[in-house]
Amino acid sequence: MSIFGRSTFSSAGYAAFRPSYPPVLFNRVLAFHNADRGAAPSPSGWLLDLGCGHGLVARALAPSFTKVVALDPSANMVEQARKLTHDPKIEVRQGKAEDLSFLGDGTVDLVVAGQAAHWFDYNRAWPELARVTKRGASLAFWGYKDNVIVGYPQTTAIYNKFVYGEAEPAPGVESMARFWELPGREILRDSYRVVVPPESDWTDVKRIAWDPDRTRGGIDDAPEEALWQRKSLKLGEWEDYLRTFSAFHGWQGAHPGMKSRAVGGTGDIVDLMFDELVAAVPEWKAAGEKWKDIEVDAIWGTVILMAKRR
Repeated sequence: MSIFGRSTFSSAGYAAFRPSYPPVLFNRVLAFHNADRGAAPSPSGWLLDLGCGHGLVARALAPSFTKVVALDPSANMVEQARKLTHDPKIEVRQGKAEDLSFLGDGTVDLVVAGQAAHWFDYNRAWPELARVTKRGASLAFWGYKDNVIVGYPQTTAIYNKFVYGEAEPAPGVESMARFWELPGREILRDSYRVVVPPESDWTDVKRIAWDPDRTRGGIDDAPEEALWQRKSLKLGEWEDYLRTFSAFHGWQGAHPGMKSRAVGGTGDIVDLMFDELVAAVPEWKAAGEKWKDIEVDAIWGTVILMAKRR
């Protein structure tokens, strides 16, 4: 079972601390979807949101559609989505991309997946998606991966050591590396390159990807259309975000004796990571106990995969 589907996973915390999506991303997806469609009335057609999580994407895109079906395999996520969603045109269901039997043939105009497409079994999902989408329908899968803190390159190596390192990041402490759910995480980090819409059913395939920690020239060399996941956040908010990682929850389950300082423990892996991060940046260290209030510019690697139904 995925970490997100376990009863111990906090879907409310996930909703609170995960980055949201900016309007520019939704506008790009809708522009691709509406290209060559003529002056169709708005709202128009059906939207299918796969891996809907707490319903953010479904709610954002709902004004452009007459019906929205939001689907997630996690009962916790479905419950959270229903609590946060009050639009009667949005139906939130528990289910998977591999079984869309509740939908009729050729009913869907746009199928999307935000931060979810790396979990699908495409041997089963592609035939289902081909069946439920109309001719000329659109597909848009997107995701974001590891973030970097702009202007502080020394923090990237520390982050990678604690999150992906094979060696102990601190004496006697295991990194999060073995707790990532694979192959999903690697598929996302590799910009969905193995997610290839079948040519028999899909055309006009477009992939926009950028990874800041693999780009030699930095942000200035990134495609403008790829820079959609960027925000100013406090270091304390970054800390909270890291604790939404599925790998962190896996690590936490394997090391129950290492509690965070926030709950009275001596420190978990995120506490130890931030000890080193703060020590590495003089101005953060000089802030003392107020380091959590320092604002930084964070930018994530991104990928968008789009295609049209033949």
